Amino acid sequence: MSVFSVLAAAIAPGVALLAYFYLKDRYDTEPIHLVMKVFLFGVLLVFPVMVLQRAFVHALGENPFVFSFIISAGIEEFLKWFLVYFIIYKHTSFDEPYDGIVYAVAASLGFATLENVFYALLNSSSISSLLFRALLPVSGHAMFGVIMGYHLGKAKFVPHRSARHLAFSLAFPIFWHGVFDYVLATTKTYWIWFMIPLMVFLWIRSLRKVERANATSPLRVVQADDRVKI
Repeated sequence: MSVFSVLAAAIAPGVALLAYFYLKDRYDTEPIHLVMKVFLFGVLLVFPVMVLQRAFVHALGENPFVFSFIISAGIEEFLKWFLVYFIIYKHTSFDEPYDGIVYAVAASLGFATLENVFYALLNSSSISSLLFRALLPVSGHAMFGVIMGYHLGKAKFVPHRSARHLAFSLAFPIFWHGVFDYVLATTKTYWIWFMIPLMVFLWIRSLRKVERANATSPLRVVQADDRVKI
C-alpha cells in the first residue's frame, strides 16, 4: 500500500463517524468551523497524552487494570473532557443538549484519528487491519464521546442536576473506556466473544442517548411553534 492509501484509510473512519453524528443533529447544526476546531484540538491531545502515559507507566507499572482504567482511559478521557468543558461548555453555540455530543465526539475522533494514523504508519498496516481498528478503537472513541457529550448537555440544560451530570460526563467514559481496554489486555484468545457484545451494547446505548438529546432540545419546541404559525 502507498503512504497516501494508508493515510486515507486511517483518516476516513474518524471523518465518517464525525459526519454521521454531526448530521444527526435534527434542529440546529453546529458551525462547521467550530466543530473542526475541536476536532483539531483533539488531534493535538495525542501528544500530551503520549508524554503523560509514558510518565505514568514508569511510575505505576503496566498492571492491566491500572493501565486500562488510569493510564489509558483516565488520562485520555480526562483531557478530552477538559478540552470540551473549557472551550465549548460555555460557548454560545452550545445551545441545545445534542451539541454536547457533537463537540465531545469531535474531540474524541480527532484524538482517535491521529492515533490511527500513527498506528497505520508504524505498523505497515493493511486495509483489513485498519478496518478492524475502524470497527473497534475508532468506533469506541466515538461511543465514549457520545456518553461524555450527552451528560455535558444534561449538565448544562438541567441546572438542578448539573454537578451530578458533570461527574457522569467524566466518570462514565473513563469506566467504559477502561472496560474496553481491559478486555483487550486480558483476553488474548477469546477477546472477540467479549468485544462484540460490548460494542453492540455501546452502540445501542449511544444511539439511544442521541435520540434522547434531540428529543429534549429547546429548539424542537421553537421549530414546532414556527410551523404552527406558518
